[in-house]
Amino acid sequence: MPMTELLQAAISPPNLLPTSLLVFVLLYWLTVLLGLLDLKTVDLSVHDHGHAHFDSSPGHDGLGTGWLNGALAFFNLGRIPLMIFLSFVFLPLWAGSILANYYTGNTSLLLGLAFLLPLFIGSLFVAKFLTLPFVQLFSALEKDHDGGAVVLGKVCTVLLPATAERLGQAAVHIDGAPLMLNVRSLNAPLGKGETALVIDFDPARKCYLIEPFATH
Repeated sequence: MPMTELLQAAISPPNLLPTSLLVFVLLYWLTVLLGLLDLKTVDLSVHDHGHAHFDSSPGHDGLGTGWLNGALAFFNLGRIPLMIFLSFVFLPLWAGSILANYYTGNTSLLLGLAFLLPLFIGSLFVAKFLTLPFVQLFSALEKDHDGGAVVLGKVCTVLLPATAERLGQAAVHIDGAPLMLNVRSLNAPLGKGETALVIDFDPARKCYLIEPFATH
């Protein structure tokens, strides 16, 4: 499919909703790269060792939320940031919608919406498998949090800007291998490429605390 034809298909009525969802996640990642947001800005409440959790309202037995918590855990939600999961849902959803409407010759909004339900269900399972490496990555980071002494006192390089309120990211080299950390800067804002020192771990926000480190 030529690029111009793809762009026309993307903004056609049957594909407009999945295109909007894809644009939403692309704009989100752009704001993350610019340091305006962090990975935890849009996320689920996480409890019990990384599993998504919804509290039951008074007067309910919790059965309604039990299956939901199980479904969220099945699809890796709560073990990875929500926006990473949604990115892997919306991309195949968009691609599937483009292809389904293209090969059926559909230009109807209603039929396009009807396609979205099976495509969405399929995209959830695609996202489950595509996010498995991220589950392992964040599990490894969680273990590093538990044994934070490994990186405390180490010099890191800031990858995403960090302030006292806003989470950023930094890389620490342990035995030659880079380790990605979620970080907050205590004393002064730190920008991309700056050098900092890892001084502590914040268990409440699950991030490391860093401060500027001057190299001479």
